[in-house]
Amino acid sequence: MCFLFTTIILPAQSRVTDLACEHLTDPLGIDASYPRLSWKMNKEKKGARQIAWQIFVDSDSMKIVKGAATTWNTGKTSSDKQLIVYAGRSLQPFTKYYWAVKVWDEEGKAIISKVSTFETGMMQMKNWKGQWIKDSRYVNLKPAPLFRKAFSIDKKIVSARAYIAVAGLYELYINGNRIGNHFLDPMFTRFDRRTLYVTYDVTNELKTGNNAVGVLLGNGWYNHQSESEWFIDKAPWRSRPIFCLDIRISFSDGSIQTISTGDGWKTTPGPLLFNSIYSGEQYDARKEEPHWNEPAFDDKKWSTVAYRGAPSQQIVAQSMNPITGAEKILPVSMNKINDTDYVFDLGRNIAGISVLKINGAAGTVIKAKHGERLYSNGKVDVSNIDIFFTPADSTDLFATDTYILKGDGNNETVQARFAYYGFQYVEVTSSKPINLTKESLTGIFMHSDVPKTGGLNSSNPTLNKLWAAANNSYLSNLMGYPTDCPQREKNGWTGDVHLAVETGLYNFDGITVYEKWLADLRDEQNPNGMLPGIVPSPGWGYVNYNNPDWISVLAILPWNIYLFDGDSKPLLDCYAAIKRYVDHVDETYPSGLVPVGLGDREAIHSKAAVELTSTVYFYEDALILANAAKLFKQQADYEKYSALAVKIKSAFNQKFYHKNIWSYGSGYQTELSAALYWGLVPDEDKARVAATLAESVSKDSVHLDIGVLGNKTILNALSENGYAELAYQLISKETYPSWGYWMVKGMTTLPENWNMQSSMNHIFLGEISAWMYKALGGIKPDPAFPGFKNILLHPYFVSGLDHFSAEHESPYGTIHSSWKREGDKIMYTVTVPANATATITLDIKNNQSLYKDGTRQTVRNETYHSTIMSGTYQFEIK
Repeated sequence: MCFLFTTIILPAQSRVTDLACEHLTDPLGIDASYPRLSWKMNKEKKGARQIAWQIFVDSDSMKIVKGAATTWNTGKTSSDKQLIVYAGRSLQPFTKYYWAVKVWDEEGKAIISKVSTFETGMMQMKNWKGQWIKDSRYVNLKPAPLFRKAFSIDKKIVSARAYIAVAGLYELYINGNRIGNHFLDPMFTRFDRRTLYVTYDVTNELKTGNNAVGVLLGNGWYNHQSESEWFIDKAPWRSRPIFCLDIRISFSDGSIQTISTGDGWKTTPGPLLFNSIYSGEQYDARKEEPHWNEPAFDDKKWSTVAYRGAPSQQIVAQSMNPITGAEKILPVSMNKINDTDYVFDLGRNIAGISVLKINGAAGTVIKAKHGERLYSNGKVDVSNIDIFFTPADSTDLFATDTYILKGDGNNETVQARFAYYGFQYVEVTSSKPINLTKESLTGIFMHSDVPKTGGLNSSNPTLNKLWAAANNSYLSNLMGYPTDCPQREKNGWTGDVHLAVETGLYNFDGITVYEKWLADLRDEQNPNGMLPGIVPSPGWGYVNYNNPDWISVLAILPWNIYLFDGDSKPLLDCYAAIKRYVDHVDETYPSGLVPVGLGDREAIHSKAAVELTSTVYFYEDALILANAAKLFKQQADYEKYSALAVKIKSAFNQKFYHKNIWSYGSGYQTELSAALYWGLVPDEDKARVAATLAESVSKDSVHLDIGVLGNKTILNALSENGYAELAYQLISKETYPSWGYWMVKGMTTLPENWNMQSSMNHIFLGEISAWMYKALGGIKPDPAFPGFKNILLHPYFVSGLDHFSAEHESPYGTIHSSWKREGDKIMYTVTVPANATATITLDIKNNQSLYKDGTRQTVRNETYHSTIMSGTYQFEIK
């Protein structure tokens, strides 16, 4: 799969677009008392910028149109900011607010946006009217419960909203119709500390007269019923799935009616006999009760519900991009092994589910097994991904949907509701002969539906494939929280997240998912600062995984969000937590050297010293904390943690730097590149150490000898220190061990290790995608002007490429950077969005000349350095 952007040509007329609230478009049911409002200014003219803004917010849309807003009217504010925190009257719950922004451009002309909206939700827990209900107290009871309630409406409906909070997973129905298109809602949290609710507009689903609401509950990670390597089955929150629901109906006479969980609700076991988000589902269609979620259904035989308290003290809005079936994938082939066994090949590896349409006799048992590989006999092989699986019983099959046909003569649908898999192949087996075609099955690529923000294309097909594979792996591991893999574990490994953060942020707008996961991270932190290696966690991973090389995500993730989005709130939210963790490590290892960690996992031959790599990340934590303290005007903290960073750097160099040979540690690629990339090499020695790294790579026949930590640093350390050509040779190498070798072997995602013997869909070796933006496209955020308010542009025109283009949709608009060779010339085109600037650096050989828009430029010491305003520019090097 490729996401190739073309250059966006903006109209000559100025426009204000992309209005967002809490980084979402027209969000429904937010809890933020002071939501963030943002927009973009689109103007083609060079030097276009915003000199002032005025925001209007009101619950009456006509007041916005007339410019007479009373909830918040900022007046004309001289500022070029495009991300503003609401500061008007107190927002009320269950209220739809309209808003617009007027901006003034560099010519003083006013431009008004279209009207946008945001709607508040519960805001506070006290506003819930429903009670928390469940079907039983027996956690090992297997069938998924159905719930229903019938009710009547006798007034004209103006609007209606459904608010549903669940510990577990759910499907919501009104009058027989499934509500929404989300999968696996709500997202996984530390359920006993924070529980999410989702808001739906159900105005058009209700009617005057008789109505019914139905809910199907699934286990998710809340009630994991099979034994787990990570103790999910022993989680302190574990219980039968429970939920609370309020349907709030507004009528034309101004009155409100709320249909809530509590009295009158009934429950019964449904046809979903077993569901595990980790392993799969079992469904018996013969047990279906038609029309169970419609008004006329007779539920006299159903049971009354059981009550319990809320699972946590924080029931908060799920304000994030949901998981959807973002893409349907048709098989490229089907292999009929015999009349009861078929294998479908999607042609690419994905995370999600399969949907099988089948017609057969009643009682026929259908099994759909999902995997990434095939045995030599053509059947699906799950031996690389089932190593952590311990079944609940003999019927619990790994990565398998089991379905018993009702056999009513119609096509039946076999698909998981509360599970997902990592797979390319689906093996369908039947207890009786069946007739399937290639069109019988469809793959559904499921992931958090985050907007695309990046596009790459080059003359090297291997690079294009690597970039697409990295995107596929990134999305496959974004399921409301960032995971390591979608099949073996599905865990939120902390190290995997920070290793892939730039790849994620260059390609996708994942801030809402990241903010949610950072809250998960804070929920897990112990008072002494300790954190587990996986988040959310049932208590596993605090002892042996609480090390800087993985836990540094607490600082690295919000810092990168700040750099890419210009939004300091995630960093501020994590500031106290970062302090607690850094203080914890400093107290535990007062020398500044950290001797424990997971280290350079998946190393090919030479594994870097754990003390070296863990200390590098401790240094980065202290540095980020010092920078955050400066940003938030915490002078004492700034001085304290700046001094700590100096101490760590000094101890690091005393222990690991061999200045006589310009090397670190044992001279391994990861050790040298980590010291360079993370800024621990003395400035005066960087060129010598970089030369040592380049020599090490060359001695390995320009092949990699790194693990996951070296994957983050080696390409960047080379290209940023004069060896971009060598870095390009590394990334484009197609013999083992290399990234390109994977593409030669037909990979469509990134595997967990270099020899491809484990998971085929990991993201923690995916820095390659970010490096293409940074080095070949030359696009980097400027820490002094975050959010790409000022863009650092320094592309490397490596000799192995004929052309390269990159685009990134920044908070200010589309950044475009592309170059191509025309004979002995290089043509470079760059677009800087309105209200932004760029600092551009170009390397020019001493026998070359540089022209900007046809005018010859002054080049000193083979380097061109200049600041440019917004607009499109053409550079020619010849």
